[in-house]
Amino acid sequence: MELTRLKGRLRTATRGHKLLKDKRDELMKQFMDVVRENRELRKKVEEGLIRANAAFTVASAVMSPEMLEQALLYPKQSVSLDMTFQNIMSVDVPVYHFRTKSDDPSQVYPYGFAATSGELDDAVGVFGQVFQDMLKLAQAEKTAQLLAQEIEKTRRRVNALEYVKIPQMQEAIKYITMKLDENERASTIRLMKVKDMLLQEAIEERQEADVKAVEAFGGHLDDPQDV
Repeated sequence: MELTRLKGRLRTATRGHKLLKDKRDELMKQFMDVVRENRELRKKVEEGLIRANAAFTVASAVMSPEMLEQALLYPKQSVSLDMTFQNIMSVDVPVYHFRTKSDDPSQVYPYGFAATSGELDDAVGVFGQVFQDMLKLAQAEKTAQLLAQEIEKTRRRVNALEYVKIPQMQEAIKYITMKLDENERASTIRLMKVKDMLLQEAIEERQEADVKAVEAFGGHLDDPQDV
């Protein structure tokens, strides 16, 4: 029956609406946590880059461009980057894994210390530290972007159910129920009319039978043999 089917769909839509609202709220919580982490990482990265650029500026002032270029020409340390995924509320967000070829911190300097300035050492050291923070920042920003897209998608679904689908089904159920009630009332009225007609016919037949009985009884009284 159409009404039963619509009521089943309405129950399913209502449950889905609640689940989607819960998902949206949890996504918003996760998103705000990532945004706060992103803000802190960005501030840390910007401060590190400012220190590194300042140190490079000083190093370039005390060293010739040729010497600076030769010192940084051949990197000594190499890095590898692996990416996996983490599922957050059905959203696959990237997780970056950063590894260096050597765990020795001094391997970050690709030159000898005799012909370079201390400011260059400071700049390279700061860049080595800020690189990992930049990687974390990239991960946080990508996570925030993917969560924002999922939040917007979920919000559209919640609004579609809340303001379009569920009201339409409720209106359809209300209309069908009203029509069924009207049909039931009309059927009841017809049955009552039929019952009244049958009752009236029965009364008339009874009256006719009574009249015939009276007439027949009266005719017997007029017969002389009955006196």
